[in-house]
Amino acid sequence: MVWSGLLDLPWWGYVLTALAMTHVTIAGVTIFLHRCQAHRALDLHPIASHFFRLWMWLTTGQVTKEWAAVHRKHHARVETPEDPHSPQVHGLKGVLFGGVFLYHKASRDRDIIERFGHGTPDDWIERNLYTKHSFAGVVLMATIDLMLFGCISGALIFVTQILWIPFWAAGVINGVGHFLGYRNFGTTDASRNILPWGILIGGEELHNNHHAHATSAKLSSRWYEFDIGWFYISVLQCFGLAQVKKVASTPRFVAAKSSIDFETLQSVITHRYDVLSNYALSLKKTYHQEIERLRALAPHDAKLLRGLRHWLGRDDRDVPEGVRPRLTELMNKSSALQTVRTMRQELGDIWARSTATREQLLRQLQEWCHRAEASGVTPLVEFARSLRCYA
Repeated sequence: MVWSGLLDLPWWGYVLTALAMTHVTIAGVTIFLHRCQAHRALDLHPIASHFFRLWMWLTTGQVTKEWAAVHRKHHARVETPEDPHSPQVHGLKGVLFGGVFLYHKASRDRDIIERFGHGTPDDWIERNLYTKHSFAGVVLMATIDLMLFGCISGALIFVTQILWIPFWAAGVINGVGHFLGYRNFGTTDASRNILPWGILIGGEELHNNHHAHATSAKLSSRWYEFDIGWFYISVLQCFGLAQVKKVASTPRFVAAKSSIDFETLQSVITHRYDVLSNYALSLKKTYHQEIERLRALAPHDAKLLRGLRHWLGRDDRDVPEGVRPRLTELMNKSSALQTVRTMRQELGDIWARSTATREQLLRQLQEWCHRAEASGVTPLVEFARSLRCYA
């Protein structure tokens, strides 16, 4: 006789139970492991913190220090051969279906753990149970599932729990989240927002937003985006179980100043991804103007421009070698686009100069704005003037 379990549920009851349990696991990953431990974007009350630690031990067997260390290494070496799980390096298929193995390989590297795993829980129960016997929690979870739901339903629920995080987190987020989707911010990595509604994977779908503001507890940034992880954090905060430390700041604008000052400089650097997003609009306007101009004067060049549109907003180092000669040829025929592309790189170089003094950075930004306003490219002129409104 097959054990039917202590709970007798209809088929849809088992489905809902599996979805509810896996959703709690997703919440544990995004709230506790990711936003709290890896990025210190919020503090959790000991009750909430230990609940998530216990639940992650039961459902995934993941060690907090290892997870945080691998994720921090990902941010520190993103899209390079040292990135533990970049689809730009390992291919989309390699991360989507093999992300769990890439994570496991990185988590076994003691240098990564010691260098990037600081500040994670290190109490008695962590050392003597959660870390030392990480697999025991999964075995206990399997036993609980079989006892409650029976041999067949319990086994199916347990398998769903075990495969949920490796596929959705290690596969979809680390793979698709760096390959397909839309971008709000021009980060130097390939991160993408998979969907504007972060529900199924706890808000982690908004991956480009996260890479732009890594230490923000809130991942949504546009009015139409929804981050269910942030909703749960807000609920926990209402009950005194969480304290948000940081969220992405929103740019503040004033009437245009006569010139760029230190306050403007600081705001531009702080909100550099917002600045680059606005610059992308200038590039888009210039592109459409050049399309209309070339369509009348050189239809072949207009067709070539449409084919290279995808690469106009990329830095030269990100453009494939096979595309560069055609892009260079086109830039030689469109001084406006060449100016906008070149000055985009120069603008990014300003806040990348970590050794420059505030005075040097201010002078460089002022000079950049003067050249942009004198360029004669209308969208670029409008953008340069808009920089004087940042406060």
